[in-house]
Amino acid sequence: MRNRLLRINKLLQRKISAYLHSRYSSETVAITISGVEIAGDLRKAKIFYSVVGKDACEEKADKWLRRKLPEIRSVVANSVVIRHVPAFTVHYDNSDLRAVRIESILDHLDFRQEGV
Repeated sequence: MRNRLLRINKLLQRKISAYLHSRYSSETVAITISGVEIAGDLRKAKIFYSVVGKDACEEKADKWLRRKLPEIRSVVANSVVIRHVPAFTVHYDNSDLRAVRIESILDHLDFRQEGV
């Protein structure tokens, strides 16, 4: 990915996260905006989030974030100078869960090798 897109991704992540946590502090206490991926043409972007809690919290956070997408787009339009304000979609980021699962599997493997 090009440097420019990486910088835009980080900028959008910071702006969206800061806005949500300052405007909706009680609703977003368990939600973390873990990343943003903008398309090369700057017209679409995926917002990745993770949630501390159970599956019910994940579903609740997903519905809540989907309702806030027009507001998020408006905030980005007013605070970020960008050629096109992207259409946002939200996606649950389960990379933390996968990392924990992989570490658990690796912990249970026997790494003893002969001659080591």
